[in-house]
Amino acid sequence: MALDAESFDLLLSSVQRFIRDRLMPHEDDLENDDDVPADIVSDMKEMGLFGLSIPEEYGGVGLSMSQECRVAYEFGHTALAFRSVFGTNVGIGSQGILMDGTEEQRREYLPRIATGDLIISFALTEPDAGSDAAAIRTRGQRDGDHYVLNGSKRFITNAPRAGAFTLMARTDGPGAAGISAFIVPSNLPGISLGKPDRKMGQRGTKTCDVTLQDVRVPARMIIGNISGRGFKTAMKVLDRGRLHLSALACGMAERLLGESLRYARDRRQFGQRIGDFQLIQAMLADSQAESYAAWSMVQDCAMRYDAKPVSQSEPDVSMRAACAKMFSTEMVNRVADRSVQIHGGAGYMHESKVERFYRDVRLMRLYEGTTQIQQLIIGRELMRRE
Repeated sequence: MALDAESFDLLLSSVQRFIRDRLMPHEDDLENDDDVPADIVSDMKEMGLFGLSIPEEYGGVGLSMSQECRVAYEFGHTALAFRSVFGTNVGIGSQGILMDGTEEQRREYLPRIATGDLIISFALTEPDAGSDAAAIRTRGQRDGDHYVLNGSKRFITNAPRAGAFTLMARTDGPGAAGISAFIVPSNLPGISLGKPDRKMGQRGTKTCDVTLQDVRVPARMIIGNISGRGFKTAMKVLDRGRLHLSALACGMAERLLGESLRYARDRRQFGQRIGDFQLIQAMLADSQAESYAAWSMVQDCAMRYDAKPVSQSEPDVSMRAACAKMFSTEMVNRVADRSVQIHGGAGYMHESKVERFYRDVRLMRLYEGTTQIQQLIIGRELMRRE
């Protein structure tokens, strides 16, 4: 699955222009209003951004992983909340249905997800199950041709906007093998949403708790109509999501480096540009080298991902995706820290772009697997080989 080169170049040019002309001028509004304007969301739908990773046969654009990473890289150049609007439709919300769903499930849900008419969220994390995803407590009890779901989900991205959830619940006993993945419409009786979360950064993104109390879901809504396969589905979905986030981090690093370079060129101290001082140049050089290394890693892993069957999890690719996620998200935090340092006191002010990005990027090391979880994935795979 991939868009032809000419069409992709046109799409990428449109995305770059959209980010530059429509999104960047609204970054301050986003920060102040804590929401993405409705007209911008409509423009995103018209551009097909909600269906970037969904095959054309289901109404999407049909990008390869390499192409998706290139688009994510561009969206890293602006406030992260803009990408978050369509991020779950492109990634963790839709990919379980695409990878493991039945053909009937794909044809029922993917076209609406691709247009943005249906916002879909990924509901895995719980109050007592974050990094230990196999410990989820939300239960699905079989009752005839339905399952009755009870439990709570936490920090669910786009939950306030969602029309459906890709939701993990325990149906078949303890451990990872007892987890099933459901497609759960958000309007079912018994589903309630918590108050929107107030976060350190990424204003404009929407997250909240989701509570399920005796929610009746038809058994045919289990993804793939196979119970007990949900944990494997989630892990495959996260491989792709981690590469997407890695590319996003690389784009953010380039934006931060650009802000730092402009400030180093224009700010003068001791009678000269601060960018002429070697210690400033050293920080710029470190940021450039780390950014280049991370982006090279992401592109290499994305090509390897494209070479494997979309429905399969390949241990080497999963390990490399963890490497990319670990390195690129740690990298962008270091770049953000240097950017604030280069800006000095101005970089600590709320009006500064780098202050905002400094807060935004901190989450990158936490969601879709913390840095420490990536280390475990990498280490275990290395030991498995040995």
